[in-house]
Amino acid sequence: MPKGYWVSVYRTISDPEKLAAYNNLAAPAVKAGGGRVLVRGGRVVAHDAGIAERTVLIEFDSFEQAVAAHGSAAYQEALVALSDGVERDFRIVEGID
Repeated sequence: MPKGYWVSVYRTISDPEKLAAYNNLAAPAVKAGGGRVLVRGGRVVAHDAGIAERTVLIEFDSFEQAVAAHGSAAYQEALVALSDGVERDFRIVEGID
């Protein structure tokens, strides 16, 4: 079964306090949903139209698990805390079997 991934690239961070509040809530929500953080921040080399900003990659055992974790009440609470504190490109993608 193909794994599922959350891929998040932060275009701008306008409110670091909201991002910190989100991180405090999102980390346990992701863990409870079965997610494993593979990349969080760190060095980035961007090419073409890429953005050399904060990047987060989280792995789940399946695409369905990744979608369910995003829809969980705990993660939705984290999103409320984040609100307009960042502009990001967030995707849930299916891995290759």
